[in-house]
Amino acid sequence: MTSSRPIIIIGGSAGSLQAIFKMFTGMQDINHIVIILVIHRSRGADQGLEEIITAKTGLPAKEIEEKEIPVQGCLYVCPPDYHLLFEKDQSFTLDYSEKVNFCRPSIDVSFESGADVFGSSLIGILLSGANSDGADGLAYVREKKGKTIVQNPEEAQVPYMPLQAIHRNIADHIFTTAEIRSFIGELRK
Repeated sequence: MTSSRPIIIIGGSAGSLQAIFKMFTGMQDINHIVIILVIHRSRGADQGLEEIITAKTGLPAKEIEEKEIPVQGCLYVCPPDYHLLFEKDQSFTLDYSEKVNFCRPSIDVSFESGADVFGSSLIGILLSGANSDGADGLAYVREKKGKTIVQNPEEAQVPYMPLQAIHRNIADHIFTTAEIRSFIGELRK
């Protein structure tokens, strides 16, 4: 099953919040797209992250709820300590199974599940981070004909995560945050 609307899953770890703020602050609207943020963070850390994102960017953000179906115009934030999966009806499922790449949520898990459900409508974006989580999932997004974007490691606060995808040659685009912002803006045309 694929979706006719573009779906973006953005994965990141250390340094990725600053990139997200740069990408979305002042963006007029995101009514043309579904955007899902899978950020490494531990339980209890960054409580109210969605409120911080809304305050910094001016865009509506909300924490994902079990069985919710994503709608355009919102930045969805994966809650800490849960893997984010997608059901065939495109609804969210939160999973508390084992950590993957020492992480829960795992970016790989969300990219892979999203690719199975959304296929070529999925755009996977991998940002700054200090481990290799996300590279396998991004390869799977590409295998399922989705688009893959990696933050330019020269700009990333912690370049290890984007470099893992670049070394594997699985990035369709290597963009700065400004270029990612422009790419997202162009999707409405």
